[in-house]
Amino acid sequence: MPTRCAGCGAVFPDMEGPTHAYMQSSPACFAAFTKLLAAEYSSAALRSVHRLTVDTWAVQHPGSAEDRRAIQSVGLHLARLMLQLERPGSPMQTNAVMLDFSHYKGTLRRLAPPEAFRVTVAEVVDFAGTPSHADKVRQWAETTWEGYAEHHEYIRRWIDDGPDEGRSSKGCE
Repeated sequence: MPTRCAGCGAVFPDMEGPTHAYMQSSPACFAAFTKLLAAEYSSAALRSVHRLTVDTWAVQHPGSAEDRRAIQSVGLHLARLMLQLERPGSPMQTNAVMLDFSHYKGTLRRLAPPEAFRVTVAEVVDFAGTPSHADKVRQWAETTWEGYAEHHEYIRRWIDDGPDEGRSSKGCE
């Protein structure tokens, strides 16, 4: 029997299995995510999209509005997603920026997800490890970022003008 993922809304066959500790998802959606991760860890050619996969899945599974970890996760992953799409740098650069941002995650506010996501992991997982994998992940990431349009200016300001106590990052320029 099919079930809808509580996070991204994708429909998967019902199954038992693990889920993330605070990012709400169905076990099947989490399994699809880990299948993408396995393909990316197994291929040097896919490492360039690995963080797009992680960030996109994370912001599509925002968790409870009362869980501070979930609130901070969405904000941090959305910030790194924005950097990768709007101010591209190397994966090492965008990860370093996110680690820097993590010192200020307590200033993030809850960002409500869009009503629905146009592309979910369900549309990407069948391409895991194939020549289309990276393109499908980029499409998924771009449509997810577009879905959070009402929060774009907040994220850009948080990155550029947020707490400056020792924070020197202006993205990955």
